[in-house]
Amino acid sequence: MTAGTQDVTALLLSRIRDVPDYPKPGVLFKDITPLLADPEAFGALTETLAGLCAAQGATKVVGLEARGFILAAPVAVRAGLGFIPVRKAGKLPGATLRQAYELEYGTAEIEVHAEDLAEGDRVMVIDDVLATGGTAEASLDLIRRAGAEVAGVAVLMELGFLPGRARLEPALKGAPLTALITV
Repeated sequence: MTAGTQDVTALLLSRIRDVPDYPKPGVLFKDITPLLADPEAFGALTETLAGLCAAQGATKVVGLEARGFILAAPVAVRAGLGFIPVRKAGKLPGATLRQAYELEYGTAEIEVHAEDLAEGDRVMVIDDVLATGGTAEASLDLIRRAGAEVAGVAVLMELGFLPGRARLEPALKGAPLTALITV
């Protein structure tokens, strides 16, 4: 880790607020809204993620609903790449590709416009938090079904006490997973 990376990590951490007992007793919620409200911190986050896109040769950026949109869209603009939203099923008009995945208690589905990804695209997936890894894993399946390659997955924060990384590793098929902060 370089001094510049340590500085960015410290800046990001300083702008993430701990909210005890939210959304229920015993949970320590990591609120990123103060980071988003600070132009220096949000700019540093955007630059760092755009740098990861360049380093991995990404041609498109996928943001996962919903907070992933907030991070991925400015990264795509900064990196000069297209932004593709991956949404909950039923939210996109027109032809879509849909992927079901397992939740702790049931299943869910995500989708992407079928024409937004194509063979030859290298896609960086961006989200705010890696927790259990289900949504990220399903997004990798969608990207590959569209004929595109996965350039990598980047998250602001990984919840290291949850099994997200272990679940995601096989689906990455060698693509990098970068968490700027692990808690």
